[in-house]
Amino acid sequence: MGKKRLSLSSQFFWFALSGVAGFIVDSSVLYLLKGSMGLYAGRLVSFLAAAFATWLFNRAITFREQNSGHSKAKEFGIYLALMAIGGTINIAAYSFLVDSYSIIASHPVIGVAAGSLAGMSVNLLTSRFILFRFQK
Repeated sequence: MGKKRLSLSSQFFWFALSGVAGFIVDSSVLYLLKGSMGLYAGRLVSFLAAAFATWLFNRAITFREQNSGHSKAKEFGIYLALMAIGGTINIAAYSFLVDSYSIIASHPVIGVAAGSLAGMSVNLLTSRFILFRFQK
């Protein structure tokens, strides 16, 4: 029998820490690509890179005592689809801010941060209760 899953507050902590790591990946990739791909296409690629990084972190730490019952490839696909829900909120907030405020267009890391915070709760709940719902 597996260990008891982490409490929601513990999972929130680790999920938030994963989000910090994802934010660093997201911002770094965006800044590397914004000159060649622009603020929107570059953000799509950076979001995908961040989703991959957070999936690795979350399956290893946040949800280590839970599993999806799927292969790693299928699990990542489901994770990415679920993150698209929070990601839609994330990208909408980012796009609104970049389009509305020239300071954010000049410093898109602010928009990345705002978007990340906007989508985080949705992403935690879908990960915990939909994807990683099974005990090991």
